[in-house]
Amino acid sequence: MSGFLKSIDISSSGLTAERVRMDVISNNIANANVTRTENGGPYRRQMPVFSLRDNNSKFFSSKNINNSIPAGVSVVGITEDDSAPRMVYDPAHPDANSEGYVSYPNVNVVREMVDMITCSRAYEANVTAMNSAKNMILRALEIGAKS
Repeated sequence: MSGFLKSIDISSSGLTAERVRMDVISNNIANANVTRTENGGPYRRQMPVFSLRDNNSKFFSSKNINNSIPAGVSVVGITEDDSAPRMVYDPAHPDANSEGYVSYPNVNVVREMVDMITCSRAYEANVTAMNSAKNMILRALEIGAKS
């Protein structure tokens, strides 16, 4: 039975990771035009960093089923994209430099929307996998009850 529960744990970790990813994407889109932050300069695109939670990078290794470290994925941090900001000529903008260019965030809204769609699909896939595992557990319990 622990294999079934392990698969639910893996799907659960995926759901959590994709939720964090969706929050980061939403934050990027919301700040796509912020030219001045508390740290100075434009907002910088953020990206979540994921890591496998098991020791062998194999989700269903026999060592992992009995290991105290659960399999799956975890969010280990959020990093900033170090690519250059977008430079837009707008001499009337209050944040324009001496040449009339404004540094806008390195956020590409189209890219963020594509990432949001893939994130949503990954979330749905994890929900489907979790529901399948749950249904298998229920079927196994039904078979056990009939015996």
